[in-house]
Amino acid sequence: MLRRLVRVIATLMLSVIVAAAVAWAAMAIWIDGPHSRVIAAPMAAGLVVVCVILAALVRPLLRGLVVALFPVVVVALWWMAIPASNTRDWTPDVARTARASFNGSHVTIENVRNFKYRSETDYDQRWETRTYDLDQIKGVDLFLSFWGPTEIAHTIMSWDFGDGRHLAISIETRRQKGESYSAIRGFFRQYELYYVVADERDPVGLRTNYRGEQVYLYRLRASAAQARALLVDYLDQVNQLADHPEWYNALTQNCTTTIRGHVQNVGAAGSLDWRMLANGHLDELLYERGQIDTSLPLAELRARSNITEKAKAADDASDFSARIREGLL
Repeated sequence: MLRRLVRVIATLMLSVIVAAAVAWAAMAIWIDGPHSRVIAAPMAAGLVVVCVILAALVRPLLRGLVVALFPVVVVALWWMAIPASNTRDWTPDVARTARASFNGSHVTIENVRNFKYRSETDYDQRWETRTYDLDQIKGVDLFLSFWGPTEIAHTIMSWDFGDGRHLAISIETRRQKGESYSAIRGFFRQYELYYVVADERDPVGLRTNYRGEQVYLYRLRASAAQARALLVDYLDQVNQLADHPEWYNALTQNCTTTIRGHVQNVGAAGSLDWRMLANGHLDELLYERGQIDTSLPLAELRARSNITEKAKAADDASDFSARIREGLL
């Protein structure tokens, strides 16, 4: 009796796994396969039919479910081999990739973005080459930007060099002209991974002043040495992407999970937590771990950290970074 119960449970669990895997494979063919839907649709449907037939014909059922996974494995191998590219017809705001060169404590970064915006889509392109002294790093801050649902936010890291300059890096999708972001397509191989290396005013002011987002700024309790190591790790990846592009993935390679990878590389990552996926609650996690200011109740800290109106008022001011930090602890 017990063996039969175990077999039933195993069959049910494997059935769920196979169904999910087949659904993913069909979606992969539909989204990442042939551009022609006339071709992609029957291919995706054919995969489902083949898997169902294999599960139905091969006996016992557990073996049939395992065999039904074989076509999924073939699709997965094809999918993983789809190459990312740096040579597509990109939108102007992501047209150039940054590159960093190190000389002792100094780093020179090409293609630092410092656009002057009149609207989200109307701007003067300014790509700059800047040199920073890594020995002057004072700390690193985190921005959370909300465009709608409060469960999910966009994260931006920004390094303070103590001379009024702040270098921000925003991990995003690299979009082609005429392409818009889709949450579902973000789970597949549709967007290359892109690091916006920018004057802080650019990605933050763009969101507050022209996209209507609510942006929060948190000062992280990281030492100068930790902040420096983190920036170097970021810039190493920037150089890697300039030579070897990678795919963005809304689950495994997004604006927050990728940050955790960098933090892990410098030996400062904590344990995994659900709030790294529902990153609208990331400030709550950082507060619990003492990685942001804890002298105030979290609700009060959040209210004080909302820099949206200050960023709107600062707009294109040369002291943008100083003005949005007024009153922060």
